Amino acid sequence: MDFTISQLGKCTVRTPLQLSKTKNDGIYDYIEDTERILFSNSLQVVTHECKNNAMPASFEKPGPKEFLYFEPAKTKVAIVTCGGLCPGLNNVIRGLVNHLWDIYKVTKILGVQYGYAGLNPENELPFIELTPEVVDDIHKNGGSMLGSSRGNQPVDIIVDTLERHNINILFCIGGDGTLRGAHAIHQEIARRGLKISIAGIPKTIDNDINFIDKSFGFETAFTAAQEIILNAHNEAKGTQNGVALIKLMGRDSGFIAANAALAVPDVNFVLIPEMEFDLDDPKTQNGFLNHLERRLLRKKHAVVVVAEGAGQHLFHTHNKTIDASGNVLHDDIGVYLKNQIQEYFKVKNMPVSVKYIDPSYIIRSVPANANDSKFCVQLTYKAIHAAMAGRTDFVVGYWNGAFTLLPIEAATNERKKINPEGEFWWNVLEGTGQAMNMKRLED
Repeated sequence: MDFTISQLGKCTVRTPLQLSKTKNDGIYDYIEDTERILFSNSLQVVTHECKNNAMPASFEKPGPKEFLYFEPAKTKVAIVTCGGLCPGLNNVIRGLVNHLWDIYKVTKILGVQYGYAGLNPENELPFIELTPEVVDDIHKNGGSMLGSSRGNQPVDIIVDTLERHNINILFCIGGDGTLRGAHAIHQEIARRGLKISIAGIPKTIDNDINFIDKSFGFETAFTAAQEIILNAHNEAKGTQNGVALIKLMGRDSGFIAANAALAVPDVNFVLIPEMEFDLDDPKTQNGFLNHLERRLLRKKHAVVVVAEGAGQHLFHTHNKTIDASGNVLHDDIGVYLKNQIQEYFKVKNMPVSVKYIDPSYIIRSVPANANDSKFCVQLTYKAIHAAMAGRTDFVVGYWNGAFTLLPIEAATNERKKINPEGEFWWNVLEGTGQAMNMKRLED
């Protein structure tokens, strides 16, 4: 795997940061270009690669450089937030503005309104001049002070806008679709021979960006879900054969649902896109509803957490509608499961009380919690250091406990998913006690 980061040119401008190149002098050292973060933390894998004379796969380590590509006093920056809302967006905006202003003395910072739409003059969305005073309190609120949007804008017009306004660095804060757009912008910039850095900061509440362990907002999301599940559990226990059914976000990956279930040991079933299941298996009694029935007969209540992209194989006519970001809009598994549960137990002449909860838009709009707030600020620092040193077409990552830089194309080649045979999913199964397989068993 090639994780080489593109560079605009040689760095010749001395940084205003007064750091060190001497070990053990009590001052943080500049990060050298040769410093790398290993892709694999397995000794066996790395040893095998070395024995075969192969350089172990690794990421560039981000951090402050002794020499920069851009001269801070002449640098002009733009910041854009795209896609759905996510906890921490305002923290990232504030972190970028304050660090650029206070540490690098970059004072020309523009906020782009409503995603990439704000870079298309036809939409008549003026830039917002950003200063530390403007962003002083925004981290206390959810959402994005710049607004956001989905959908593509003409790449050539976006680059025209960047060129016309003499913008040197564009920070793109968003998920898979945003980063694909950022890569397309970089390609047009390269085609024209311009010296503009495109820097990505990963934002996806689903935590599904490849080669990145976690993105900001994800921890806040499943923490917010935790309280909802706890209350739903109380609802389920409050009536005989009570079923709390909670639908959480997760279009293609079930990370929020799975992490929330691990955080709340009261969850009995977790249904995710990575795991197919059958509803009713009359012959071997191994379908989800069969397991749910046995749970109710035994404990008189159950808590079910389902990711929005789970169970799409159950629909006879798959929804092929595409949203503005190019994602297939899934059929509503939450409402479908609610109806199927009620119908199944009606036939069984077994009374149940189903409480269906869909808190998606509440979760994505809450302010970031303490750990996410810290993570947001750290991501912004890494992105700024890299962009000022002329790195481009990159996204800041986090892998095996270390911050990294990786090419946007590598991050968007495919979605990160839960491995059904991995340790993490096994931990979820251990916590819920649900069956490893809820599909019809072969004779």
